[in-house]
Amino acid sequence: MNPYAMLTFSLSLMLGTTITISSNHWVMAWAGLEINTLAIIPLISKSHHPRATEAAIKYFLVQAAASTLLLFSSMANAWYTGQWDITQLNHPTSSLLLTAAIAMKLGLVPFHFWFPEVLQGSPLTTAMLLSTLMKFPPITIFFLTSHSLDTTLLTTMAIASTALGGWMGLNQTQIRKILAFSSISHLGWMTITLIYNPKLTLIAFYLYCIMTGATFLTLSTTKSLKLPTVMTSWTKTPALNATLMMTLLSLAGLPPLTGFLPKWLIIQELSKQEMAASATIIAILSLLGLFFYLRLAYYSAITLPPNPTNHMKQWHTNKPTNILIATLSSMSALLLPLSPMTLAFI
Repeated sequence: MNPYAMLTFSLSLMLGTTITISSNHWVMAWAGLEINTLAIIPLISKSHHPRATEAAIKYFLVQAAASTLLLFSSMANAWYTGQWDITQLNHPTSSLLLTAAIAMKLGLVPFHFWFPEVLQGSPLTTAMLLSTLMKFPPITIFFLTSHSLDTTLLTTMAIASTALGGWMGLNQTQIRKILAFSSISHLGWMTITLIYNPKLTLIAFYLYCIMTGATFLTLSTTKSLKLPTVMTSWTKTPALNATLMMTLLSLAGLPPLTGFLPKWLIIQELSKQEMAASATIIAILSLLGLFFYLRLAYYSAITLPPNPTNHMKQWHTNKPTNILIATLSSMSALLLPLSPMTLAFI
């Protein structure tokens, strides 16, 4: 892609995100979301492959429908209350419409159908943006309106997202689809505690972004798109593959890695709110996700494939690892000791 075009799209992404997260007016938030959508579409369809074009069209249609719902929700709220302030969402119907719109933008169940397909048709770096940066503005809107949302609806969507994300990821061989269902599952964890402790949702999202960013950048370096490719990439970058294993185990939420921290805090918060049943259900459902994370980690760590593979082993390279990958991977494994400071912040 032309570097000037890439610069324009990157700046537009940052501008749209900044406008949405810093706005108090519904129309400004909507405008920021639209700028984001228009900026990411050329990055999705960059490869000019039919699958990439299909992913870009699906993404555009879903995001346009979600933005329409969001605008309709804000207009209905303004009609009944006379308020355009994001924090003044007081009308029940507007609250319901907004929940549906943001769930559609995030890919929460039952509006999750588009997300794995779009990620599968996107390049790895764009898939990373879709899984991390593009979810930040909708999460922020959820954060600002958390006091007005329906607890039962959000809890149901969260548990369903965790269940479906884990269940659908079990039988996948395409890594981008596995990470897409992983994202849906993690969004369930973030959503279930949104009303009770919105700051905890943001912390869980930040930690998820660190771990997912490290995973996608590592896969982009080794050019791994399928499980058999991961099996044979250990000869190319052995140290990076070992680090990838730690990052994947952190995403699974195993102690003493960073990914255990948000799950631990969320279960603690649900217990405080006398939601022991929901905490138990979502913890058990996360075991589904643990299976495919362990499978990915196993594939990244083994030295010989257990079955014959058509993929040739790649040559070892002495190319230095990107400093960003090293930083994110280290944070993905070592941030658990900061939990006392995180608790104080909450």
